[in-house]
Amino acid sequence: MYEQSLYKVIEPVKINTIKRLNKSKKWEYGYNKENDIVVISRTGQIGDIYEIQNLKIALPKQTDVFKGSDKWEKQEYPKALSRVKTIFDWKEYPEDFKEKWHGYIDKEFTRRQEGFWFYNKGKPTYITGTHYMYLQWSKIDVGQPDFREANRLFYIFWEACKADRRCYGMCYLKNRRSGFSFMASGETVNLATISSDARYGVLSKSGADAKKMFTDKIVPISINYPFFFKPIQDGMDRPKTELAYRVPASRFTRRKIDSSERLEELKGLDTTIDWKNTGDNSYDGEKLALLVHDEAGKWEKPENILNNWRVTKTTLRLGSRIIGKCMMGSTSNSLDKGGSNFKKLYNDSNVTKRNANGQTRSGLYSLFIPMEWNYEGFIDMYGIPTFNTPEEETIGPHGDQIEIGVIEHWQNEADGLRNDQDALNEFYRQFPRTEEHAFRDETKNSIFNLVKLYEQIDYNDDLKSSSGISTGNFQWVNGVKDSKVIFYPDPQGRFKISWVPPVHLQNNIVHKNNRKQPGNEHMGAFGCDSYDISGTVDGTGSKGALHGLTKFSMENCPANKFFLEYVARPQTAEIFFEDVLMALIFYGMPILAENNKPRLLYYLRRRGYRGYSMNRPDKVWNKLSVAEKEVGGIPNSSEDIKQAHAAAIEMYIQDNVGLKQDGTYGDMYFNNTLNEWARFDINKRTAFDAAISSGLAIMACNRHLYAPNANIEKQKINISIARYTNKGALSKIIE
Repeated sequence: MYEQSLYKVIEPVKINTIKRLNKSKKWEYGYNKENDIVVISRTGQIGDIYEIQNLKIALPKQTDVFKGSDKWEKQEYPKALSRVKTIFDWKEYPEDFKEKWHGYIDKEFTRRQEGFWFYNKGKPTYITGTHYMYLQWSKIDVGQPDFREANRLFYIFWEACKADRRCYGMCYLKNRRSGFSFMASGETVNLATISSDARYGVLSKSGADAKKMFTDKIVPISINYPFFFKPIQDGMDRPKTELAYRVPASRFTRRKIDSSERLEELKGLDTTIDWKNTGDNSYDGEKLALLVHDEAGKWEKPENILNNWRVTKTTLRLGSRIIGKCMMGSTSNSLDKGGSNFKKLYNDSNVTKRNANGQTRSGLYSLFIPMEWNYEGFIDMYGIPTFNTPEEETIGPHGDQIEIGVIEHWQNEADGLRNDQDALNEFYRQFPRTEEHAFRDETKNSIFNLVKLYEQIDYNDDLKSSSGISTGNFQWVNGVKDSKVIFYPDPQGRFKISWVPPVHLQNNIVHKNNRKQPGNEHMGAFGCDSYDISGTVDGTGSKGALHGLTKFSMENCPANKFFLEYVARPQTAEIFFEDVLMALIFYGMPILAENNKPRLLYYLRRRGYRGYSMNRPDKVWNKLSVAEKEVGGIPNSSEDIKQAHAAAIEMYIQDNVGLKQDGTYGDMYFNNTLNEWARFDINKRTAFDAAISSGLAIMACNRHLYAPNANIEKQKINISIARYTNKGALSKIIE
């Protein structure tokens, strides 16, 4: 049975605090630092607090719930008002007519600003003002939009992005046909028609796509707004390049137009919406109130979404003050066709990873809505997804019956593509249930068995939290170095572990020849891809990677299991070295590390742990160089080593990853490493830290496979058998 995990209602603020501030209406729209929540209420009062993709969002307090037909229905536009096309027409109507409709118009402005409550399947349901404008007043290709719970959560998240002063906007990872282009177009028109002296821009994967979004979505939505929301346009009714607003819409009960006032003298909005051709420098040097980035995951070379975002990010701020927002959304192409850059941008938008200014690396907030929330044909009349096959009659918004759950339908589609891995991966990217699916790559360039890798990744995703992976750090007991090491959980920790040895085998050190040796060498080993320099010019650089792998042993230990993954770049190299050392001590296992970057190996030797550093397994002791005898390790420059390293990973994948011959799945639970194996390029090894260290761990646990076979010259044994003649009385030897 599927259980939704897209959002949850949380209680991070004391109920007494909420009641006290609600009473005095002291909750301000925006980020509340004291309680670490983003308030999207404009009434001064808050109700439920949602957590959507780790962002805590305080909704308005429930008030004045609209009593309709227990589901969303567009309210009919009064015929009398529908005849009024422009503010000029309104001017000609008598005062008693205008007075009659002031209340209706004022209520629409209130809903636009504060949002709207209505009953949906018996439950009071809140939608933001932007969502209300989309549902009630926006015309799309099929006419009127349907209400969807997925879109409700999308708009709540977007409202939080707008309210949070630390945020530049959203980076939305979506499935195909989720309606993002229309929702973004509706928001563009909504904001532009209430803003003055502002500019709104549109970019897409090509100039033609941006133009199409402008002419086929933005312009029609603007044209079909009611007259009281719609400013007067300059120029053509259906412009091709720029939509310009002159005379503003008025909130009539607040700002009535005196009959003697000349309309020509009304102050205009001076607001425009336009689009640009796709390029790294599009909108460079301009100031934008909103930038819509449609199909951001499909920018192909020579265009680069990362370069463009670095440029356009500056158009949304003045100094440190953020004055505009970006609404970015897309499915992802394969990694070499723009998907890699979008994936980096999406990962850099994680709200849990912020700098000292409280901002994510990109400045955006990432949002992923799985396909089961927004798949056409599996959403009922209430806008709720039909996750599981229904046990009772379930009707869609257009009267059609839903007979199967979206999860089962999706799985049937995927199963039918099992024999065509590229087609399956394309299906995953278009309709992803996980972030891993969304960034699934093509198979043609991989040197490893992608079928088995993706089987394992999907299996891990199904397991979710039950795989038993713990995140945390190691530390010395009481801070005393070279004593005992313990592991403590920490959600922000650098280590991920899936197994620890029994207590009596932890910190197992033995002493041989006056040297510390790992006591659990028979159980497993580590592989490491190190780095030497703490800082880099661009502030990034490759990461340090460490992997732990078990062997087959008679101990209480799983066989051939990766139990530790570490891929991080702490502030200094010494922190990384100490992390590695503590892991070695805790597990009591040796390490095989690259000696091209030898600082880690010298660090271990200096601390008295040379015995933990393995020598290269492909050479005997007397064939090692002086440096290799001193610190151990293995070089990565040899072509033989590169091939052996790749072959080691290939061997492990074949035997221990994905669906095995006995019908069970492998227990390799680290998806980050699995994904690196899927992308691994033997000619660009430096870009794959996790793949390097995991491969070295496999080689370390199978060192006997790489032992040199010395050529021993043996002397030939001369066995000569004499032959004799049998003639005569005496036999004679035959010469």
